[in-house]
Formats: sequence, C-alpha cells, structure tokens
Amino acid sequence: MRCGVDEAGRGPLAGPVVAAAVIFAQVPAGLDDSKRLSEKRRAALVPAIKAHAQAWCIAQASAAEIDQLNIHQATLLAMRRAVEGLGMIPDECIIDGKFVPPGLACSARALVGADAQVAEVSAASILAKQWRDAEMLRWDKVYPDFGFARHKGYPTAQHLAALRRVGPCVIHRYSYAPVAQHNLAL
Repeated sequence: MRCGVDEAGRGPLAGPVVAAAVIFAQVPAGLDDSKRLSEKRRAALVPAIKAHAQAWCIAQASAAEIDQLNIHQATLLAMRRAVEGLGMIPDECIIDGKFVPPGLACSARALVGADAQVAEVSAASILAKQWRDAEMLRWDKVYPDFGFARHKGYPTAQHLAALRRVGPCVIHRYSYAPVAQHNLAL
C-alpha cells in the first residue's frame, strides 16, 4: 500500500506548517494539486478523500517549532508526524518535494511535482491546505487585527501593515525577517 505525503504553509509569516498523509482503499475522482483547485473544489473533495482512504492523518509543526528548528526541518517533522499518525505502516511513502523525512518506518522517496502526479499526494495536498486554511480562520477570530482569514498568514501588504501597527502575535514565526523586525515583545 502506497502513502502520499504533502505539506501546506511553508511561506507564511504566521501559523503552523501542516502535513497530511493518505493511503487510499479506492481513489476518488477529481484529484489534483491543491494549488490548481479552487477553494470550493478543495472543500468538496475533502469528504471524498476521507471516505475513500484506508487511512489518513493531518499533523503540524507549530510556529514555535518552526522558529526553533527552521522551516525545512519543521516541515519534515510535520510530515513524519502525519505518516506516524496513520495507524499503519505503508509499504512506501511518496513525498512531494526533494526531501524525505528522516526516521520513517517504511521505504520513502521524494518526487518533485508529486502533488500533480500521484493521487495519494494530491489528496494529502488538499487535506493539508484545507486544514491549514481552517486553522488560520480560527486564529483570525482570536487576532482579528491581522486579517488571517484573508491572507492565511502570507506576507501581504495588509499583513505587513498590521505587523507594523500592532507587532506580532503568538502564532507568528519570529525567525522570519518581516516578523523579527517588528517584534515588540508580547
């Protein structure tokens, strides 16, 4: 059985990096790289992915872990957590990108562009993106000054203006330069 793994949220200034792992019992129709799908289409695919999966898991590394480890290592950590959370050991993991998380209990290979080529990776891409976006909507209610519901933590003009105006909050990645230059101790 093959497992697909992908992440969402490497580039934002705030929030976790999220990874998902998916093993299908049967592949649902309509899968593609999450970046190629509308938000509405991604949302519609989530129940189908979960219903057709033999196993799936979503995991994250927090902004604090990103600051402690760096975004690359935190991404690999989130991916490893997602695979470990499946409740079963796949025969093989296909990881979108150039790097395989260390310490996996199965064979694994990295494949650039796997999110557009391998159904399980496409599904993982969709789950990770949808979960992270929903997480940022929750944080928007806690920290409405930042507009997380609109930009999901990415470095937009609105987000950068909010950093200048009120300084960073607890979900910001303090090791990222645009946040560090506005860090006004909480």
